[in-house]
Amino acid sequence: MVAVAAAIVLSVSAGTRSTAGAPAAPRLPAVQADTLTARYAANRTYISDSAAAARRMGDTDRERHLERLNSPGRTFLSFSPKGDGQAVEVLGDLAAAHRIVVLVPGSDTTVDTFDYLGSRQASLGGGARSLYAELNRLSKAPVAVVAWYGYHAPRTMSREIATTARAEEGGRLLTTLLQQLRTANTRAQVTFLCHSYGSVVCGKALGGMTSRTASGLAGVAVFGSPGMSLGSVSDLPVRVPVWAGRGTDDWIAGAPHVSVNVFGATLGFGTDPTSASFGARPFAAGGAAHSGYLVPGSPPLRNLALIGLGRGAEVSHD
Repeated sequence: MVAVAAAIVLSVSAGTRSTAGAPAAPRLPAVQADTLTARYAANRTYISDSAAAARRMGDTDRERHLERLNSPGRTFLSFSPKGDGQAVEVLGDLAAAHRIVVLVPGSDTTVDTFDYLGSRQASLGGGARSLYAELNRLSKAPVAVVAWYGYHAPRTMSREIATTARAEEGGRLLTTLLQQLRTANTRAQVTFLCHSYGSVVCGKALGGMTSRTASGLAGVAVFGSPGMSLGSVSDLPVRVPVWAGRGTDDWIAGAPHVSVNVFGATLGFGTDPTSASFGARPFAAGGAAHSGYLVPGSPPLRNLALIGLGRGAEVSHD
């Protein structure tokens, strides 16, 4: 807990960072199979220039985090250094993958916590690597993972953490990502894996989709979820398989499952997705704690990978 708190405290300062001296954002080509290399190269340069700008401003913490993002071999579909930043990393060959899994993170995700949030696997980047390795262990067909920090995730110690405002924005952006992925790879089936507040984002994305938009979405799995801002799966306008799992050591089990409108803001996230009344397909998450679902060798990691591969019949249940 001390390590998590330290990471959050360090990242909180990002929101108040000055943008003076920051490099201009590159003009990126649209996401298509034949433009991916150009986007990756442009974002690599942008990350490098942003790290140099942080160094000039004496922001050694941000510089260190950006230099890690700029490690050899890493590829980013999108990036921004402003405030908490944004970063969308791709693992694998997006254009050739048979299956694409999008990992949607929860609160306290920033570019400064992208690779470490109390532990490697608890972070978006670390968890994506564990997931990518498990997918490749289970499948001989090419796969890709998108570590999607493409929305403004709320902080745990903030008013936004109890409302759907950030999720509504995130849901629209996640839907745009799905459309981009379908343009880049028309053959691949896409699955959303949504952790914690990220499951609210996924709920909002599904709630706003048309059948045509959702046609390339093979499924959604939520884990460590406070709710999806839904009463049940039957409330969705599209028919997409929804899975839900929660570890026995996850504190989120104690979260109240309510949804009320207060002065125009929606507080709470509705029905517990792991409850029978919600109607999701259950998967075993073992003794996972809130940040422990993507630990190598764990039951939830295997089950989430199987869901991402479309092999639901092999998923274990509690």
